[in-house]
Amino acid sequence: MADKHGADKHGAEKHIDEISGVETTGHEWDGIRELNNPMPRWWVWTFYATIVWGIGYMIAYPAWPMLTEATRGVLGYSGRADVARDLEAAKAAQVVYVDRIASAPLADIVADPELSQFAIAGGAAAFKVNCVQCHGSGAAGSAGFPNLNDDDWVWGGSVDEIYNTIAHGIRFEGDADTHVSEMPAFDDMLQPDEIKQVSAYVVSLTGVPHDAAMVEPGQQIFADNCASCHGDDARGNREMGAPNLADAIWLKGEGEEAIANQVRAPRHGVMPAWLPRLGEPTVKQLAVFVHSLGGGE
Repeated sequence: MADKHGADKHGAEKHIDEISGVETTGHEWDGIRELNNPMPRWWVWTFYATIVWGIGYMIAYPAWPMLTEATRGVLGYSGRADVARDLEAAKAAQVVYVDRIASAPLADIVADPELSQFAIAGGAAAFKVNCVQCHGSGAAGSAGFPNLNDDDWVWGGSVDEIYNTIAHGIRFEGDADTHVSEMPAFDDMLQPDEIKQVSAYVVSLTGVPHDAAMVEPGQQIFADNCASCHGDDARGNREMGAPNLADAIWLKGEGEEAIANQVRAPRHGVMPAWLPRLGEPTVKQLAVFVHSLGGGE
């Protein structure tokens, strides 16, 4: 206690700030003194209330981590149980649409605005989980994987054809109905100059080759070796999985050197069959979603 002369009971002199008239704590840094302003009473009581609230919360709800689980709390609340209930409620709300999708032909799903909207939303969600690793988050593809937004379809772009491709995959050994195509390696069949010539011809279909003189002999080489799959006009053959070479869309690389490399030693992609993994309703939703991207037929 300080007496009226500003000294406490131990006789120590108390310092009073000259400007504010508030007692200081006795701490000083470079001539700056710390004022001894007490906290407002409302703040102190609020602080005490938060302590009481925290203790009550730890008693009522799961709070303290243990070796195998947290304390359960007297109210028995479980966030995981809440999430599980929400998921079950969502599934129950969706089941009517999922059942309709499972039983309806794809054409009917596309024609029904309500069902189509649900299928596109569900397919988009399934795509983000299962397909973006190869086709990208926007379905624009990555190196060696096709862009699903354009109008170039090796195996067909109708909703039924897209469904078959997703369901059974491409060159997937575990499915007897998978799409299969195999371009032979022409490295042992054609001379190096012939490979350059046919590559120049293919480039000439949509661009300008570096040597125009190579186009005519390259066209004959194409007719003798490639037209049986890609067609006389090089526009491809879906039944054989031969891509269109006259649309300026390139999957394995663009330019004469990339084409020549593909002629010498073709690279063949593999897509898994998704029907056994995801089930028919989800595959149908994926087909409707991909068909909706703008490149469908």
